[in-house]
Amino acid sequence: MRSDRQRADAPRAPWGLKLAAGAGLFFMLAPIALIFLYAFSSEERTYQWPPPGLTLKWFEVTWNRADVWQALTLSVQVAAISTGIALVLGTLCAAAVSGTRFFGRETISLLVILPIALPGIITGISLRSAFSLMEIPFSFWTIVLGHATFCIVVVYNNAVARFRRTSGSMIEAAMDLGADKFQTFRYVILPNIGTALLAGGMLAFALSFDEVIVTTFTAGQQQTLPIWMLEELVRPRQRPVTNVVAMVVVIVTLLPILLAFYFSRGGDQTVAGMGK
Repeated sequence: MRSDRQRADAPRAPWGLKLAAGAGLFFMLAPIALIFLYAFSSEERTYQWPPPGLTLKWFEVTWNRADVWQALTLSVQVAAISTGIALVLGTLCAAAVSGTRFFGRETISLLVILPIALPGIITGISLRSAFSLMEIPFSFWTIVLGHATFCIVVVYNNAVARFRRTSGSMIEAAMDLGADKFQTFRYVILPNIGTALLAGGMLAFALSFDEVIVTTFTAGQQQTLPIWMLEELVRPRQRPVTNVVAMVVVIVTLLPILLAFYFSRGGDQTVAGMGK
């Protein structure tokens, strides 16, 4: 209610600012709209404007392509396992950094977020060199480990912010009432950080699902869906199929981001209400 009144009392944006915002959105979204449009184009080889015709043929072709399903399955598996690893390690790092004081805490916090701050090609080269040095063959698990490095950062950032906003007095009160560590975590800590972990996990899944650069350096013969798209772009006859797959990637990536945004907005109420 209070936030609704604050929005109602806020000054109205001038027309110039609205036009600038609209132009920015058009600049960002128009290329994506073209991908969606050309997924229905009847032209196989070139991008003609306007499209000479519209057809659903390419959706059937894509549906019957076994290599598309293999790449999609691999991407989902890698994203799911990477997200699971990130949820465990990212939450533990966040709990250690926010809940305790020790020498070098800020340095460790900086090192945790470093993988996502570095260019992807640097991370990819570093991981490839490390795997080669340790004579680890490139496989499904090297892709997972590569994706987990930056997925941990997303979960960590969400969790550490919520940990720092969780009142220590609630934890102390629970332990004074006889709750053990597991009960305190289950009934006090988890309800307060649950939405942050859910949002972080969804963002990590989306980030892993459409990752290209690190995958290029850590994959062996496997092809995730973005890598498949990258290789198919050099085949002129496959452009409509690539556009159909691009639609799938956009949708699969967008849904977790929207859900993460929704749960992040509801996070303040969860903390205030102690998650009950």
